[in-house]
Amino acid sequence: VFFVNDTATTEIYTRSLVGSVRCVQETGYILTCNVSLEYEKTEVNSGFFWKDAEGREKLIKSERAFTDEKVMKILDLKRKVCKEEKDQPKKNFVVINQKGIDPLSLDMLAKEGIIGLRRAKRRNMERLILACGGNAVNSVDDLTESDLGYAELVYEEELGDEKYTFVEGVKQLKSCTILIKGPNDHSIAQIKDAVRDGLRAVKNTIDDKAVVVGGGAFEIAASQELKQYMDTLSGKIKLGVELFADSLLIIPRTLAENSGFDSQECLLKAMQETKEKKIPFGIDVDTGEPLGADARAIYDNLCVKRNFLSIAPALTQQLLQIDEIIRAGKQMAPDKLADQTFVHSKHSPHNDIY
Repeated sequence: VFFVNDTATTEIYTRSLVGSVRCVQETGYILTCNVSLEYEKTEVNSGFFWKDAEGREKLIKSERAFTDEKVMKILDLKRKVCKEEKDQPKKNFVVINQKGIDPLSLDMLAKEGIIGLRRAKRRNMERLILACGGNAVNSVDDLTESDLGYAELVYEEELGDEKYTFVEGVKQLKSCTILIKGPNDHSIAQIKDAVRDGLRAVKNTIDDKAVVVGGGAFEIAASQELKQYMDTLSGKIKLGVELFADSLLIIPRTLAENSGFDSQECLLKAMQETKEKKIPFGIDVDTGEPLGADARAIYDNLCVKRNFLSIAPALTQQLLQIDEIIRAGKQMAPDKLADQTFVHSKHSPHNDIY
């Protein structure tokens, strides 16, 4: 598992313990690849025969040469880009492979000072490219320096019973990881949900390019606007508008109740301030007093408000339709029973008709 440390966020990993740090590489190139660097058996059944031990050794070398050639191409690239220069920090090389790397290939990489990480998950590979740069290569042929990513520090850290690889100091700030630590799974889950909700709120704000005043201010102002609009209507439709306006006040009323204040008093004060000053006023959860729209910079997402205003009437209509269906079914049941006649079988000793 890879932890990429910088500004943006893509995925959250959670652990509650911190352990030792080992395998540190500073100022290094990163090669992300999806190439098999291990000896693989053939997919079809095949047999090899040899006359003597020398023939057997030649056969083993020829089988191994295919994998060694791919490793040598990586080593040649490392020697090319990691030349030691005066007054320049030493550059290192890290290979992160989505497929396997066998022990012999790992030994060849280690002799050149290369850290090899095998069987990385695809999602981690994609995010490493976003953070470190470079390209995810599927072949080691024609490798160039442009295919490599860059990071200032790569190290392995043990968290609990598992080992993780941290990649820090990346150049492209398009991906990173948030590490959450907590005393138990419940605390970690709560923090994780809070972080996800916060990130989603930021994303919604960027997408909407607008916000709505929070703290119940929007609901109070919308309720008063609906009641003013109700005066222009006539008939039963006025009752529906009035009920919808009153239902919006549930949110500020709940805020006051959860804060330990008299909900009715707090709501009336906020409504009075909104009506007098002609600007939205919410409820201050610390004091219970009316709170100006921009006083604490409390805002809600526009898309969230738009969705609940459109979903609430649709759900109400569906529930009312269900009630009508149930009521109609109850009225029809006695009439059907009265019209039905039940006749006993011919084999029955009784031939009464009911």
